Amino acid sequence: MNYPLTYAQYQQGLAEGKLLGLKCSGCGEYVFPARSVCPGCSGHDLKPEEITPQAVLRTFTVIRVAPEGRKPPYVVALAEMQQGPWVIGIVEGIEPDQADMDLIGRTVTVTSQVVPGDVYSDETRALTFNLAS
Repeated sequence: MNYPLTYAQYQQGLAEGKLLGLKCSGCGEYVFPARSVCPGCSGHDLKPEEITPQAVLRTFTVIRVAPEGRKPPYVVALAEMQQGPWVIGIVEGIEPDQADMDLIGRTVTVTSQVVPGDVYSDETRALTFNLAS
């Protein structure tokens, strides 16, 4: 199978400060992160496209008991990208004990940071939401 955007290309884009996703030629829906099938219409005609880094926080949680290798506490949120996809990431620019319902609806800039691997994976880049935008 030929993938229009591989995981390696996605990670390279993050390293260069780009959010690379796909746009469905069938229904126009944006897919981010990339996958091989459009979630809107199940189409396979997907073309690489850079995604706008603005998003709105929709919900969050404070992680107080973290997986091995991670240092709690930190805030994880679900955000709706400007072009439609919803993504999960770590919220930067707020102390976890200060996180309250005022975060919901805040506009953020989506970036990425290098995170260490665990016993199952290598170092990779994870999405972050910067409140300073």
